Amino acid sequence: EYKSYLRMVSASLCNITSKALRKAKYDAIVIGGGHNGLVAGSYLQKTGVDTLVLEKRHVVGGAAVTEEIIPGYKFSRCSYVLSLLRPKIIQELDLIKHGLKWYYRDHNSFTPIRGSNNYLLMSSDETFTRQQIAKFSESDAENFFRYEAWLSKYARHMDKLLDVVPPGESALSYFRLLEARGIVPDLHEFFDLLTAPATKILDRWFESEPLRATLATDAVIGAWQSPSTPGSSYVLLHHVMGGVGEREGAWAYVEGGMGGVSNAIARSGLSLGLDIKTDAEVQCINIDGDKVRGVTLTDGTAIESNVVLSNATPKVTLLDLLHDVSLPDDYRKHIQTYDYTSPVFKLNVALDRTPKFGDLKNGPGNTAGPQHQGTIHLNSETTEMVDAAFTEANAGVPSSRPVIEMTMPSSVDPTLAPDGHHCCSFFIQYVPYSPKSGPWTTQSKDEFVKKVFSQVEEYCPGFTDSVVGYDALSPPDLEEVFGLTGGNIFHGSMGLDQLFTQRPSYLCPSYMTPITGLFLCGSGTHPGGGVMGAPGRNCSKVVLNHRKSLNV
Repeated sequence: EYKSYLRMVSASLCNITSKALRKAKYDAIVIGGGHNGLVAGSYLQKTGVDTLVLEKRHVVGGAAVTEEIIPGYKFSRCSYVLSLLRPKIIQELDLIKHGLKWYYRDHNSFTPIRGSNNYLLMSSDETFTRQQIAKFSESDAENFFRYEAWLSKYARHMDKLLDVVPPGESALSYFRLLEARGIVPDLHEFFDLLTAPATKILDRWFESEPLRATLATDAVIGAWQSPSTPGSSYVLLHHVMGGVGEREGAWAYVEGGMGGVSNAIARSGLSLGLDIKTDAEVQCINIDGDKVRGVTLTDGTAIESNVVLSNATPKVTLLDLLHDVSLPDDYRKHIQTYDYTSPVFKLNVALDRTPKFGDLKNGPGNTAGPQHQGTIHLNSETTEMVDAAFTEANAGVPSSRPVIEMTMPSSVDPTLAPDGHHCCSFFIQYVPYSPKSGPWTTQSKDEFVKKVFSQVEEYCPGFTDSVVGYDALSPPDLEEVFGLTGGNIFHGSMGLDQLFTQRPSYLCPSYMTPITGLFLCGSGTHPGGGVMGAPGRNCSKVVLNHRKSLNV
């Protein structure tokens, strides 16, 4: 009965329901109705390619989805903030017209200090942020904005690469090409930023905690690494290369939850004639020789097409859905060894009141204050705490004091929860996919959640009593529910060995596979994970470039 309620509410949120196929043959089929699949399908349909998007769940959006897990509370169940969505996609698919709205987080980061009433609260107001950092270090307050300008310089250069299909050169040749074209002004400095530990970069700029730790969490979010891991500084860059509206580097909450992004893309596609079918799980990709011929669904329905784009991970696409197909040996080994390790435990919590952090006052009438608007960093007062949490998980044990990123989008979006109540998202790490003590179970998840709540209590007394209910997702749950291999939110780790032309393998041109007519359009391709849409848009361009040879 509860599952039926969830399906009904989720379907109403996206305004798309399962329906009979319009026909048995399409110019192109997209496997997976996540945001990249919807983007790819919409662009193809816009150019006259008759396209069908197939989604195995009852709701479109993949990881960018809104679900009313607890009656009355609408959660961004997996991804939870907006910044990386490409401006060209918003413009070209007219997403504002199709309902995309967002709320800026004017106060974007809050790090309370456990055992004291001190805290670091950062905002878009430069004077306010400078005063906050100066509580811990005057020199850090001066350096912070120079650091942001330095990082933003490379973010703007990286931005030029997100909407293009990588050439076939090796990564090193690629970087030299970028330097020659003036895209990267200093290759040595850029390479250092890509390969260094985040702590090495941050220590050059700052002397105080919790500022270093607060910034370091951006370098490890969703990644199986600590701030001291070589290459972690790239993920730091990845999380500042976006922006929302006219605000460079800003992050925002989507009105109605992250499903608002996917729903706007879906509505745009539908207005162009795109077909979208939910409750349509693909059993296999059909191949004739070395060419794609369509797909077969788990209910036995066969759908013909000379072009199939897969928004699933490279592993699911090339190892699970290609039955009895012989891939080139070297290429298969690349796909088999592609890294999907994930540290993430996602927790969605309904609250019946506004949390109160120590002596810091809430808003009038116990409403949300500035401290509730942005990302709330718990167990993150020092980089040593973050390193220690990773070390435990790396030994096969869920962190005893995990790093917690708490967000409360209902602090600014009134559409998510009943008046005075809140939807809380906890992005928690580090936990192993397969703990030493045995597989994740309902009991072990509940025990972990109780531990998390008890630690939140140390910062926010009374929190546990305010909990109405929760939805706990371990790495295997993220894999099972959203198709995220290994529970990895990026469709694969974002190390230098899995970026640019290496994503997922340099043995095939980007977005293409050894099977003629089979393409990859998900986050397992350049430029990687996040609610960005670039992989879907770029892949559609590759398909259209081969349109004549594919008889589309």
